[in-house]
Amino acid sequence: MRNRRIFSSVTLVTTFAGLALMALPLSAQVAPGQPVPVRTAIPKTADGKPDFTGVWAGPGFKHQVGRGDTDTPSVTNFDPKLWAPFKPGGEAKFLQPLNEDTKHDDPTAFCLPDGHPREVLAPYATQIVQSPGQIIFFYEYMHFFRIIPTDGRPHSADVDLTYEGDAVAKWEGDTLVIDTIGLKSWPLDAFTNKVVRYHSDKLHTIERIKYTDPMTATYEITIDDPEIFTKPWSQMFGMKLHPTWKLLEQVCEDNNRCENGKCTPADVQQKSK
Repeated sequence: MRNRRIFSSVTLVTTFAGLALMALPLSAQVAPGQPVPVRTAIPKTADGKPDFTGVWAGPGFKHQVGRGDTDTPSVTNFDPKLWAPFKPGGEAKFLQPLNEDTKHDDPTAFCLPDGHPREVLAPYATQIVQSPGQIIFFYEYMHFFRIIPTDGRPHSADVDLTYEGDAVAKWEGDTLVIDTIGLKSWPLDAFTNKVVRYHSDKLHTIERIKYTDPMTATYEITIDDPEIFTKPWSQMFGMKLHPTWKLLEQVCEDNNRCENGKCTPADVQQKSK
């Protein structure tokens, strides 16, 4: 089983208490002490498409080589070496200095959503449920989800700006391709080096997920923000299936000890004095 520490994204030190277990599909449950099952073939749905159903450690983990059942959670950021050149004025819009206004520096300190694509990079497990015509991503962090049609339909003509955006998907062979628009301007990833990386509300992402073997997959995301960059750019990450994992109920509002950066001791810290 995993040994996974859960962090507040503003302090990276706040652990959340009161975690209750959510049910994992019976087909994926493993009794305590039993060996982790290793699949020998990539599962397929009735229509012949790869089936990603299961609990995954995604880009927010440092993946171990081999068949061990533990990955190390790690707050992940996009690599500046992969960014496209900035448009005139784009760098100033994107790299915004911390200004001690917590709602600007890291809105998650107020339990506001981290949004897409930052949610994907969070060091928390993701449960995928795939069914004919749609795929659902349940994110452990802040209990967010995405319900995405996979029938190749276009985006709606009247998309509202939201934290997770409007996502539609299609299949290119064995690769699931997710197209997302309608994202409100928000931090692209966790702040670093005293700046917050804000994407614009014109951000358009393309995610490509493909099995590399029965237990692992690649996750590639393309960032296309025409207000910031001169062209799209991409970064590749890994995903590993964890049949023994269950999502935990992580409720930011229930134990937000560092709201607006003002931290109070946890119960265990108070008792240890």
